[in-house]
Amino acid sequence: MQSAFSAIAISTFGNIVPTKQGTFHGDCETTNDILGPFYRAGAPLRSDLTTATLMGTRIYISGKVKKKDCVTPIKGALVEIWHCDSKGEYDNDSQDFNQRASFITSENGEYAFKTILPGKYLNGELFRPSHIHFRVSGNELDELISQIYFEHDPDIVKDPWASKPQAKERILPLIPSMTDGSLSIQFDIYC
Repeated sequence: MQSAFSAIAISTFGNIVPTKQGTFHGDCETTNDILGPFYRAGAPLRSDLTTATLMGTRIYISGKVKKKDCVTPIKGALVEIWHCDSKGEYDNDSQDFNQRASFITSENGEYAFKTILPGKYLNGELFRPSHIHFRVSGNELDELISQIYFEHDPDIVKDPWASKPQAKERILPLIPSMTDGSLSIQFDIYC
């Protein structure tokens, strides 16, 4: 399964400048987004959010959590994700915490999840584009609440959050990765 999490690395980096102290300063910080009304604390530690009966295109999300210097990995950060199912519904009540998970980053700041491409749901009169929520917290960093979106989603331009200039670097390509039709997403998080 290791190869399933190996994705084509498509990360957007800002400028990285060495300082006189031998450290780095950069402008690659991941931007915030709304928490939304569907966050639930206590999602289980797991990397696979799929089940045999879960409908939807499988996706593999992987990346590293790094400090604001753009290079230093953060070990032991808590990465939480949540999203709706392929029909646009969130699991807000069950003890299964469907499409919800937590992951502790490795020594190199790495995290990975296997899940499905989220569906869409109405937000007022408009559909929200497909998106996955992220919350990253830990001792070495300021809490980050953000979302990723997917290239070529026609609902991005109408969405009040995804269409903001700050979201540009979080609109990511879906890369075909396996012979089973699954897709990969690389999302490095800087906080």
